[in-house]
Amino acid sequence: MTITPLGIVSLSVLLLFLAVLLVPLLKSSQRLLISTSFTLASAASLLGIIGGVWAVGGAITNTMILPVGLPDLPFHLRADPLAGFFITVICLLSLFVSMYSLGYIKGYLGRRPVTSLVVFYNIFLAGMLMVVLADDALFFLIAWEVMAAASYFLVMFEDERIENRRAAFLYIIVAHVGAIAILLSFGIMAGLATGFENFTGYTFDAMRQAEFPLKWATAAFLLAFLGFAAKAGVVPLHVWLPEAHPVAPSNVSALMSGVMLKTAIYGIVRVSFDLLGTFPWWWGAIVLILGLISAVMGVLYALMQHDLKRLLAYHSVENIGIILIGIGLSMIFTSFNMPMLAALGLIAGLYHTMNHAMFKGLLFMGAGAVLHATKERNMEEMGGLIHRMPWTAALFLIGCVSISALPPFNGFVSEWLTFQAFLLSPAMPSPLLKLLVPLGAALLALTGALAAACFVKAFGVTFLGHWRGHHMPRVHEADWFMRSGMILAALTCFLLGVLPTLFIDWMDIIPQQLIGTKIGVSSGTYGWLWLTPVAQERASYSGPIVFVGILLVVVAAYLILHVKPGAIHRVPIWDCGFGKLNQRMQYSATSFSMPIRRIFGFLFNIREQVRLTPRGVYKAFPKRLNYYLRVRDRFWGWLYNPVIEFSFWVSRMVGRLQQGRIQAYLIYSFITIIVLLVFSR
Repeated sequence: MTITPLGIVSLSVLLLFLAVLLVPLLKSSQRLLISTSFTLASAASLLGIIGGVWAVGGAITNTMILPVGLPDLPFHLRADPLAGFFITVICLLSLFVSMYSLGYIKGYLGRRPVTSLVVFYNIFLAGMLMVVLADDALFFLIAWEVMAAASYFLVMFEDERIENRRAAFLYIIVAHVGAIAILLSFGIMAGLATGFENFTGYTFDAMRQAEFPLKWATAAFLLAFLGFAAKAGVVPLHVWLPEAHPVAPSNVSALMSGVMLKTAIYGIVRVSFDLLGTFPWWWGAIVLILGLISAVMGVLYALMQHDLKRLLAYHSVENIGIILIGIGLSMIFTSFNMPMLAALGLIAGLYHTMNHAMFKGLLFMGAGAVLHATKERNMEEMGGLIHRMPWTAALFLIGCVSISALPPFNGFVSEWLTFQAFLLSPAMPSPLLKLLVPLGAALLALTGALAAACFVKAFGVTFLGHWRGHHMPRVHEADWFMRSGMILAALTCFLLGVLPTLFIDWMDIIPQQLIGTKIGVSSGTYGWLWLTPVAQERASYSGPIVFVGILLVVVAAYLILHVKPGAIHRVPIWDCGFGKLNQRMQYSATSFSMPIRRIFGFLFNIREQVRLTPRGVYKAFPKRLNYYLRVRDRFWGWLYNPVIEFSFWVSRMVGRLQQGRIQAYLIYSFITIIVLLVFSR
């Protein structure tokens, strides 16, 4: 039997289902269940990494037909470089999170059984891999539903909490609305592929070979983009994401934010560049505009949060927007026959896909370690954790630097490539694009600055200063299983930032196959040391040199300040004439975001109140002051509340048909028979 990338990834899926089948045998011993299941998940992830890296690096395309499913509608599987890249992203983070879970899930022992969590965790991983492997509409939608259903039950794990039930319900509603849109898109492409004469058009190969009229191709693209945007959390379809991610277990949050959202990015790229192939420029403009809106709004929403996991969830909206910016630019450049810039935009989007998976997974694992130690998600009740959790603090800081797009870590490289796609683009023939391209570059710069401010807040309020909470818990550092997952994710963030040319050279086959060219001809002009995306005369970046420069500055500062005795003088903190500073005098998460809230407050539904409790007749010296702040998403009022109210109104109207009298039901039956007789002629 020949070993292929598709065979290896298929074995990975089978290993995940094996872990599910072993659960009934192991559920009586919860510790053994955790160790066995997550060890098998780690092994399956390692196999998936091997298969994915091999498919991309070897430019290999394997196909397989499974004789299962409906009659004459077998399942088609395909592992090509695009699928291999996303398999690598999924399995790389899954490996780190599965190792982390060996320690994290043990925190539930004694409080609740973890059997359902283990089962749906492995089904969730298998579902994501099957989505990427699917090469026909039927298998794709089945895998999509498996992934959605498993993640629904994972969000519902702590189902005694009403917030979990509400978040899971909202998530499954949005997921199924998206799935219906994807189904309709595939239906259009499948029907047009065979002229609606038979069912063979349901395979992706039939869709690739078909030529679609522009109006039908547009309908298929818009439906597919709507469905995938709902899963990715693109504004205004993002409302489920900050509800579901915070309430799920933190290892699940890391996977949902880090890689589940990327299956939607995979779907957008697969449909746009592979199945449809050609498209007008305004398709890319739609993707670009929604990407810019999501990036800016996502980071602004995040700045307003004081729940650490909700803050991270909103940053997923921001980073999905940055990925869509690169993909939208690539679509625009492709439509105007600018293949080199199109390849640059696609590489920027895909590289940020990998980067976001790594640093967002790291940050959610760090937040999970904090929650595991303090039982607290509210940053207003934290502070000073760097002294009790130094490992978690250092690793969380790496994630903060990475997501803030600061060198030498990975977030900087992908955002720098996106800026190059903006700045190196020539004048566009469309007046809209002449305005959109420079405006997009400015908004991306604003997003980067706000993201840095947001994570100064997140790290500073959580780990620095004094403990802000009313009760000091017995805080403990994460165990070595949890640390190992975070360390590997942090190391990957570092390597992706310092050695980007190696990774770009590996993944450059994807634009070669989808667009017809690659940036490796230019990006590797000076070898692994310098990254020159389009031309060495225009722009270049060297991760290793930047890292060495930063390291030298740090070493020099340490030598200057610590080698010479007496160079550092420790004095009391200047406190403006007050006594010793305490936790009540610190900046809180709410006060930190106040300047941003004053500037961009019109984008939110803000309710702010100050209540004074007077001390007798002396109102100038109140006994107590209560500050109340509520920041809500305006899209709830603009879009979702009207839909909810209309749904309730329709339900009430339909409910009036339920009379409870046999005469009314006989009249309904009689009218139905008459209508059927009339329309049957």
